[in-house]
This record gives sequence, structure tokens and C-alpha cells, in this order.
Amino acid sequence: MIEERLKEVARLLPAGVRLVAVSKFHPVEQLMEAYEAGQRIFGENHAQELAAKAAVMPQDIRWHFIGHLQTNKVKQIVPFVSLIHSVDSLRLLREIDKQARRAERRIDCLLQLHVAQEETKFGFAPEELLEMLEEGEWRSLDHVRLCGIMCMATNTDDVTEIRREFQLAHQTFDEARQRFFKDDEHFCERSMGMSDDFPIAIEEGATLVRIGTRIFGQRMYH
Repeated sequence: MIEERLKEVARLLPAGVRLVAVSKFHPVEQLMEAYEAGQRIFGENHAQELAAKAAVMPQDIRWHFIGHLQTNKVKQIVPFVSLIHSVDSLRLLREIDKQARRAERRIDCLLQLHVAQEETKFGFAPEELLEMLEEGEWRSLDHVRLCGIMCMATNTDDVTEIRREFQLAHQTFDEARQRFFKDDEHFCERSMGMSDDFPIAIEEGATLVRIGTRIFGQRMYH
């Protein structure tokens, strides 16, 4: 079942767009079904859950952390994570750098943009993100590497609004790349789109889409 759903989603992804299978709250058995069907990138929202799954699952999985990350939880995921999508403050970036230095790793990170209407969403406003980059402290953090942006669109049926938000995120990414990462091939990722809105995100330039429900079905909440 999971294999069929994965294939179905994969058929909808053009070349250059990678699937992050959002596996939070799903048991290892289900993740292994996806793994055996060829999926290698899994997205988790909770530090403890990511660490627990990474400890028992195959080593070649690339674990992406996609949820709101508290600074005191960073050290739990640093040994395992290959990309953190949700860096929403300079303070968090500093902590990732500190813990990555201790673990002798360099961690790839995306800066989370707040483009949605909901106040509950985390992230930098576009102008805040550009200001933070302008100030330049991030350049001295040797154990993190900025690789692009992540955003979540408003949870709405208004396609025009969703498209506008993804366009704003892409414009902010373009401006950041032009001003601060012109010669950096690593700053290339746009993590945009989830189960309900990923086709629009792809049209607006997503390189990573975060899809859970369409692959694993409804979550089993703990």
C-alpha cells in the first residue's frame, strides 16, 4: 500500500524535485515499507522521535528535521540529521553550529520564512531574513551551511493566496541568493509544499516537497 502511494506521488514530481516523506508519528514498520520501496529522505518533527528512529533504521537514510526546533533539543538530532528545514532565528542557528562543532559535523540548514496568514506559523518575515543575512554573523558559523529556504503556505482553499505566498518565498530566496550566495552552489533549495498544496509549490519553484498523509495515511497520534 505504502509502496503504491509512494509511486503515485513520485509520478507527480518533475526532475529536480525531491520528496521528503513526512514520517512523524508513524511506526518504524511503516517507514521500513517506504524504505524498501526506495525512499531515502524522511522528515520528522520531534527531536526525540527522530533520534529514536535513526538509532534503529538503516544508516543510509537522510533524516530531515522539519518541525519547530527548540534550542535545547538541537543536541538530540545533531548526530543524525542531514538537513534542518526550520531554522527560524539566528539564536537557533548559533546553537546548531555549537552542537555541530561538538559532534565534529557540518549541518546543512534552511532558513524558515513566514509567508502565511496564520500567526501560529514560525519563521523570519522576508525583510527580517534579508536583514539577518546582511548583518553577516552567519558567515562566522563554520559548522552550519545555509542551503536555501523553507516555508509553509496558509491552510486555505484559496489557490491564489497559496500561490502568492510561494511566489513571495521564491522571490525572497532569489534576492538572498543574488545578494549573499552568488557563488555558493549549495544555496539552491526551496522546501515548499505539503500533501495538499505541493503541485502549486512545484509550479512556483520548489526543490523539496514534504508529503506525509498521501504516503502513510492519517497519522497515529501518540
